[in-house]
Amino acid sequence: MLQNANQSSDISFTPYVIAENEDYMNDEQLAHFRQILLKWRTALQEEIAGTVGHLQQGPMNHADPLDRATHQEEMNLELRTRDRESKLIRKIDKTLERIREEDYGYCDTCGIEIGIRRLEARPTADLCVDCKNIAEIKERTQR
Repeated sequence: MLQNANQSSDISFTPYVIAENEDYMNDEQLAHFRQILLKWRTALQEEIAGTVGHLQQGPMNHADPLDRATHQEEMNLELRTRDRESKLIRKIDKTLERIREEDYGYCDTCGIEIGIRRLEARPTADLCVDCKNIAEIKERTQR
């Protein structure tokens, strides 16, 4: 089950069973990840549509200033969450394009295989574990 951070979208899928001597990122594996990404994208789009519908219902008129402020903060939080989801949809679309170009599953930095299990945990990953760790260390030291 894939659950992205700060998100209620649960995308269930059956883990890919790797056959002995199976080529990495063959058509079957690419189809597996395409399906995961499309399901995730659809779930995110549905959540965004639900938020838009909720926001279109109009503002709540709270007589109490604290209730009004609380409602406004809840709406701001929801909008920030939906903005993150929109960015994630763009990343999913970019990843789907990599699948179409058969460039999916390989580290952008060093070119090695990212790995089936890592991609199932984070289908939009574009770095192997080692390169991701190095990038995170560099990011922490540059703050």
